[in-house]
Amino acid sequence: MRSTTEILKKVRELEIKSKKLARDLFSGEYHSAFKGKGMSFKEVREYAAGDDIRFIDWNVSARFGHPYSKIFEEERELTVMLLVDISNSSLFGTHYGFKRDLATEIAAVLAFSAVSNGDKVGAIFYSDKMELYIPPKKGRQHALFIVREILSLEAKGKGTRLNTALKYFTNAIKQSSIAFILSDFIDSDYEDTLRVVGKKHDLIGIKIYDQMDQALPNAGLMQLLDAETGQTQWLDTGNAYVRKIYEEQFFNATEYSVNVFKKAGSDLLHIKTGDDYVRVLQRFFKSRIK
Repeated sequence: MRSTTEILKKVRELEIKSKKLARDLFSGEYHSAFKGKGMSFKEVREYAAGDDIRFIDWNVSARFGHPYSKIFEEERELTVMLLVDISNSSLFGTHYGFKRDLATEIAAVLAFSAVSNGDKVGAIFYSDKMELYIPPKKGRQHALFIVREILSLEAKGKGTRLNTALKYFTNAIKQSSIAFILSDFIDSDYEDTLRVVGKKHDLIGIKIYDQMDQALPNAGLMQLLDAETGQTQWLDTGNAYVRKIYEEQFFNATEYSVNVFKKAGSDLLHIKTGDDYVRVLQRFFKSRIK
């Protein structure tokens, strides 16, 4: 566990780095990517040619004998939620730090991007249970508080249960929001809940994985520990068939999450420890603008 001094130092480093990225690289792109996602009702007016018929107010139209349209305006501020998986599997990494370290950096960049645009940002930390909920607020101090909690919070649960976080999220956040889910998605059975939540909120999954999650090295006999179950297993990594089965398990889990997000109409990004996550996020924001 990090000391208080180490945490504060890391928070300061992340603030400097994240604010620079938010200012220099994501300036305009972040907000443009989600422009129009938060819409509020403004008024009704007489229907005009070109109005979307989906927004006809049938009650008012019936009362006055001719069609009226509902007019909406973009909400000035967005609500951004960070759903961060802090289960034991996030404390794994081979060459470029733990998966949780990468999740922390990405969450910090997203948090400072939100507050620099005047948006509210909140967070849900989860494992196989709800660990902590931070209600959305504005401002630098609030973003720093979220980053500090990611760095210092130790999970009480060991496994991963996205369903639990999604159900809490949909009960806690009533207005439509933008939610980034940062996890390795070593999980299952969240398809139905994700689809329901995706109808109300704009969900973006960020799958964070390590190269050894995907493939074993050819290193002879190895003892592997499952951080979430505590079970150990000896594997002969010198056996090509063993390595093939291991890799297939990774791709099966990945395919499941890809299909689940696709069915929910949501995006899923893939970032490996050591990858340039800035480029991945930029590409995503730009694709959203288009």
